[in-house]
Amino acid sequence: MKGVLCWCSLLFVICLLGKIKADTDGVYIVYMGSAATSRNNHNLLLTSLEERKSMAVLHNYKNSFLGFAAHLTKKEADDIARKPGVVSVFPDPVLQLHTTRSWDFLKYHSGVELDSKHSAKYNISSSNAASDIIIGIMDTGIWPESESFSDEGFGPIPSKWKGTCMKSDDFTTADCNRKLIGARYYTAGGGLTSPRDHNGHGTHTASTAAGNTVHNASYYGLAIGSAKGGFPGSRIASYRVCGPRGCKGSNILAAFDDAIEDGVDVLSLSLGSSPGYGPNFHRDPIAIGSFHATEKGITVVCSAGNDGPRKGSVVNVAPWILTVAASSIDRDFQADIALGDKTVIKGGGINFGELEKSPIYRLLYGITAKGNLTTYDEVDARNCIPRALDRDKVKGNIILCESTKGMYSTKQKLAGVKRLGAIGMVYVNDNARSVASSTGSFPMATVNRKDGKRIIDYAKKERNPTATILPTVSVTEYKPAPVVAYFSARGPSFATKDILKPDVAAPGVAILAAWPDKDSVVKLAGKKPPHFYILSGTSMACPHVSGLAAMIKSQHPNWSPSAIKSAIMTTATQTNNMKKPITTNTGSLATPYDFGAGEVISSPLQPGLVYETETIHYLHFLCSIGYNINTIKQIASKVPPDFACHTNPNQNLISNMNYPSIAISKFIGKQIIISRTVTNVANSDTVYTASVEAPHGLKVTVTPHKLEFTKNKNKLTYQVSFRSDGGLIDDNFGAITWSNDQYRVRSPFVVRCK
Repeated sequence: MKGVLCWCSLLFVICLLGKIKADTDGVYIVYMGSAATSRNNHNLLLTSLEERKSMAVLHNYKNSFLGFAAHLTKKEADDIARKPGVVSVFPDPVLQLHTTRSWDFLKYHSGVELDSKHSAKYNISSSNAASDIIIGIMDTGIWPESESFSDEGFGPIPSKWKGTCMKSDDFTTADCNRKLIGARYYTAGGGLTSPRDHNGHGTHTASTAAGNTVHNASYYGLAIGSAKGGFPGSRIASYRVCGPRGCKGSNILAAFDDAIEDGVDVLSLSLGSSPGYGPNFHRDPIAIGSFHATEKGITVVCSAGNDGPRKGSVVNVAPWILTVAASSIDRDFQADIALGDKTVIKGGGINFGELEKSPIYRLLYGITAKGNLTTYDEVDARNCIPRALDRDKVKGNIILCESTKGMYSTKQKLAGVKRLGAIGMVYVNDNARSVASSTGSFPMATVNRKDGKRIIDYAKKERNPTATILPTVSVTEYKPAPVVAYFSARGPSFATKDILKPDVAAPGVAILAAWPDKDSVVKLAGKKPPHFYILSGTSMACPHVSGLAAMIKSQHPNWSPSAIKSAIMTTATQTNNMKKPITTNTGSLATPYDFGAGEVISSPLQPGLVYETETIHYLHFLCSIGYNINTIKQIASKVPPDFACHTNPNQNLISNMNYPSIAISKFIGKQIIISRTVTNVANSDTVYTASVEAPHGLKVTVTPHKLEFTKNKNKLTYQVSFRSDGGLIDDNFGAITWSNDQYRVRSPFVVRCK
């Protein structure tokens, strides 16, 4: 009887816990837009909630937009969603990070001679002199001791700065300086107890955007040279929104709310949601925060995501965001594989192995090392699937592995062969060869399928095949470059096919930048931790463009975010360092779905004309994707009194947004006319002439064919007619270029037949 009572008591507790779990809170974001009329509703909601649940509220958004994040039950969230002034209520999403020579490559590639004078430890060139421009970095925090963040040569903190340097157990106000002027962290979601970066990602991105020039930077001698940010003269404000479990949306919105009030000029976010998260922009923390930042004149730059090369995988696609894809630079990390027949294969990857230079080690093809377990076949062994190989056969040998079978990652296969006692690994994988990753002191080299076949043939032909793997060396002036990285997310935009995304591409493969100098994970045994590290991802591409945007802002302080975006997009290049069209990692020609307008170039940017996308254009965009006028009036801080959504919205309204690129979907051949307005920023009387690149079967006409600007007429509108007599399928790419004797202003277009 006592046992029955205990069981019933246990069952009661389990049921009670289940009831509590069902009724207790998760974290929800309550978004109330920025209309002044919503402030009273915001205060009433907060007061009511705090009276009922004193510890419920995690964040109160009250500066540039209204709302809060709080622990709520599903019922409470549903009830609040029906309250006056509330735009949306949604669960707090967890977003993810999109994980030297790159800036020199951009300058070289654009034909600008480099300044090689190293007159000081921190060299800020005349074009990158200390300025009052502030770049806000939302990431994993910052390592303030890095040389990249020294304030030598910087004047007083800008008077416009209203931010703070938050303290914690391992971070004091003294860790900020005249370069790193602010550091915040956000505690919602757990794991964030300091502005200090123990991950490395935030330090890497901050130094890529705005790090000082540091000479003789390298990762244990690799990629040695001058590491510098896109605009070393920028001040940095760090906002730690990401922790071990990702980047909480509620933290991101809190950082936006603070950063706008703090006085930043550019915001850089190397993070985002999973593909397909939308088109509910009012439930996307980055889309919400960036809209309000753009309203206040702040340029927001975001990474495009790392889910490429899958079509439609690009994220951060709101038109007010500058979305950046990733490309390679003209540097390759090569790890030679010497075979017993004196053949040398140029492999890739980053290893600091210490094998003999002579090919004295046995080379064992995975299939030859197959174990006896019947659950694994020869294909598993060829692919070095964990537990498919025999320890006694693997031990002491270099293992040759393929990648024709999925499920297991390169990292898992590497860990497996190391556990079995291998002394080295040759891995056949096109993607791994194109994007170098570090294996530390373990000798590993990656090869593409073509070179892999040569090694496999040798291993199968020889009775006793031997090899060795040499440590990695850096090779510069590598060709072709840039190449669009395999991981870089691709268009078209999931939310609307009538906005072309990504916007541009920038270096994001094997980028050297600052790193926390107490990181034992990337440290080699017996050596001090490195001050710089090499990473790849659109995370690395994003801050390149953030730095470029900051530089433009310093040169043109009155330019809007859309003018800055336009300048970057319309001056981008589509050719590589072989004077040929840029390609993807597979060798196919890159399209605007791969790299937007093209690869960004460094200073001096000479746009000539810019496309101004104003807030009212964004409001009409919201109309076109289904938002009603009442919701729009709640979202925007200022709406013209006579503003109204079009009564018959269609996809061409989005295509007609004054954007630096053109996208048209569901094209059936009938004539479609798109309008654009350009502003002459060269301050001179001039005439521009249009030229068109169009695919076969698509007739594209620009009217007028010439634009004549004068001192009193610096804004002109033109129209583009698209028509086809049939025969077009899928996606059709081209470009419209306006040029005079000094400037070339190029806008890509895509016409999609579905």
